[in-house]
Amino acid sequence: MTPAARLSAAIEILADLAARRRPAADALKDWGLSHRFAGSGDRAAIAGILYDTLRRRASAAHVMGSEEPRALVLGMLALMRGLSVDAIAALADGARFAPAPLSEAERARLADPSLQGAPPFVRGDYPQWLHASLRHVFGDSVVEEGAALAARAPLDLRINTLKGEPEAVKAELSHLHPEPCRFSPLALRIKLDSEGKAPPVSAEPAFLRGEVEVQDEGSQLAAILARPVPGGQVLDLCAGAGGKTLEFAALMDNKGQIYAHDSDIRRLKPMHERLARAGVRNVQVRSPRGAEDVLHDLEGRMDLVLVDAPCTGTGTWRRNPDAKWRVRPGALAQRTAEQAKILEEAAHYVRPGGRLAYVTCSLLDEENGAQVRALLSKREDFHVVPPNETVLSLGTHGQALADAALTSREGILMTPRRTGTDGFFVSVMKRAG
Repeated sequence: MTPAARLSAAIEILADLAARRRPAADALKDWGLSHRFAGSGDRAAIAGILYDTLRRRASAAHVMGSEEPRALVLGMLALMRGLSVDAIAALADGARFAPAPLSEAERARLADPSLQGAPPFVRGDYPQWLHASLRHVFGDSVVEEGAALAARAPLDLRINTLKGEPEAVKAELSHLHPEPCRFSPLALRIKLDSEGKAPPVSAEPAFLRGEVEVQDEGSQLAAILARPVPGGQVLDLCAGAGGKTLEFAALMDNKGQIYAHDSDIRRLKPMHERLARAGVRNVQVRSPRGAEDVLHDLEGRMDLVLVDAPCTGTGTWRRNPDAKWRVRPGALAQRTAEQAKILEEAAHYVRPGGRLAYVTCSLLDEENGAQVRALLSKREDFHVVPPNETVLSLGTHGQALADAALTSREGILMTPRRTGTDGFFVSVMKRAG
């Protein structure tokens, strides 16, 4: 496919998203099935155009004066990819499979794609209804935080010390030009190409042998800050596919016992294969069994309970830009209710003197600090471990993280702008002994 034809395809898929309000991945998959002539390179390039457009949807609409799919894609080319009006016109020239030629009005807008005077939610490319919540957290830097969330995310890897030596793994992946991440000692970062495409890491021998896992540095840091101790008893209550479970096993050197649970058995499915590939031997997967309480024997026994809570995912907008525009106020209310219930449940499993780590990939206080405050108002036997103590588990990198992140009485908030990671909130609480 020509670059112009790829542009037309992205416009077509964006129109499908607007009409059917569904995840971008589903729309891309359906388009690929009905256009089998498109090769893998074509599909990746089209996905890059689509996701870049979703990242800059608000600002592109402002520049073009329209929310039509064509206008959004053209506006993105100017704003995010920095194309001149002539370069955009060369793609949209009306040739076979290309978008129709630019109108005079489109030319005029693309010639001066300025956001001067635009509202903060436009300059920051986030939903207007979330402005008050985001400003409550970030104050006058809300636009800069939003803009960082509208950028592309890098590809981060975690070296699995159960399977590989760090220096040997780095050497084996040298052709991908990995760079050490800023805070996590076992994190490697691989830059994307100019179209936002990542290399096929899952086909690398080092990945197949379990020596590396794909995991954002922020997620890695959250597990480290929770501080699982070798030989300890740990419950990962919302384990999902097991990213932090696997990291816990490595941090604990396969010693002690980790119990991995999730209320939805479907989310646990990938974990079994991942555990085997990673060489993990100290994990019990406790799958739900209808109305049966599969965790009753763990009450009051855990040295550490991790709640990686279901949330709106506002901290992952770089990776899931379509979710930014699909989230609704009702979803936030539903998530906060779920989080409060899960946190109260989790507290029952913590032994006296044990710790409860609450983690979200959200930037909103409603899902973060407010949830911690609500739990502490009900459980006087818990208190927050101060952030300046929590970061000590990172060793020499701890103070650097504390200086970069946004800290509060309840915990630590990482953001793309501040820490170069996805957005993660981490609060560690301790039960009185």
